[in-house]
Amino acid sequence: MASLKEMRNRIGSVKATQKITKAMQMVAAAKLKRAQDQATSARPYAEKMASVIANLAQGVSGDDAPKLLAGTGADQKHLIVVATADKGLAGGFSTNVVRAARERIKALIAEGKDVRIIAVGRKSRDQLRRLFADRIIQTFELSEHKTVGLHSAQPIAELIADEFESGRADVVTLFYSRFRSVISQVPTAKGLVPAEVAADAEPVDLNGAVYEYEPSEEEILETLLPRNITTQILAALYENQAGFYGAQMSAMDSATRNAGDLINALTLQYNRSRQAQITKELIEIISGAEAL
Repeated sequence: MASLKEMRNRIGSVKATQKITKAMQMVAAAKLKRAQDQATSARPYAEKMASVIANLAQGVSGDDAPKLLAGTGADQKHLIVVATADKGLAGGFSTNVVRAARERIKALIAEGKDVRIIAVGRKSRDQLRRLFADRIIQTFELSEHKTVGLHSAQPIAELIADEFESGRADVVTLFYSRFRSVISQVPTAKGLVPAEVAADAEPVDLNGAVYEYEPSEEEILETLLPRNITTQILAALYENQAGFYGAQMSAMDSATRNAGDLINALTLQYNRSRQAQITKELIEIISGAEAL
């Protein structure tokens, strides 16, 4: 059995840990509000961009359709973009996204596809490197910038466009975590190339008018589609950021409560051991007095 001094030290250590987890929970809660507002604000823009592209896509077809919209026509070369967090202490937040991406990668490899990976976030890089180190072509660490913004998404979008235009990718899929609530973040796969054209996209209300585009729909799409990739990546990064702080807040709250339970259990054990020691000493004193 541990000595009373060892037990006091352990209780003190757990209390110190509890202070740290409580502080991290409060920091995550403070940052969550802003991150949630950013994610919520980005959604309508990303959805409206997809809606505009869907409406424009109705007017183009065949060889006139931009490659970013129609794709190359092949399905052999896949580029998987996996976006997670740079930091940990957020439960299974990053692991869940990587697991979903890993299952897709393994399935594609089993089908004989050529798979290459872009890892966004240190956790994505570290976890995917264990199995697919030779397939990772580039990594991005979000902590290089103080805040997530267009400067974070633009380099990723440019690399994707370069990989597609150079013929090294036929299909591009983004994996990220969609924020639902503090306790719910959903690993999500979104097709970037060919651009996803939602069948249920809200049509533009023309009020009976007929629009002629200048320049043509094709030229407009040629400009919008690269921007759409940037927009979708930025929206995903905002979703990830909100999800990370929500997951971290939940994880640190759980850790704080667990530390409290452990402190109570250790304190009870300490008091019992101390009481037993005091009782033993009293018995020895009484026995010694009676012997005299």
